[in-house]
Amino acid sequence: MDDATTFLNADPFSKELGIKLVTSSPGEATLQLDITDKHLNSHGTVHGGVIFSLADVAFAVASNTSGIPAVAINTNITYMKAASSGTLIAEAKEFSSNPKLGSYIVEVYDQERQKIAVFQGLAYRRSPRRQ
Repeated sequence: MDDATTFLNADPFSKELGIKLVTSSPGEATLQLDITDKHLNSHGTVHGGVIFSLADVAFAVASNTSGIPAVAINTNITYMKAASSGTLIAEAKEFSSNPKLGSYIVEVYDQERQKIAVFQGLAYRRSPRRQ
């Protein structure tokens, strides 16, 4: 988890949103975000961009746990339910992988485990730089 913590701490946007690492292991990561007024849209619910960002960061952490730099090449999200207070939890898990590509599913829940969104991401594993 130290590498995941270092990875997340190097992301100023995640810090600004208040995203925190809960756990990580190879191919997996759980992150959370405590909802504040700055996360809300004009309807008083969490902005879709905030939910997407939480899921995307969980995907990034999970896809970079192997030690090989990975970057997103395709993502999509489906929103299931609105949230307006409490905590959001994003659980990312590797669905399929090969040496160059990894597919991940991220489920975003509220603190009562009600599903808020489902995100799918495809990561490209870059070749490590030669010294």
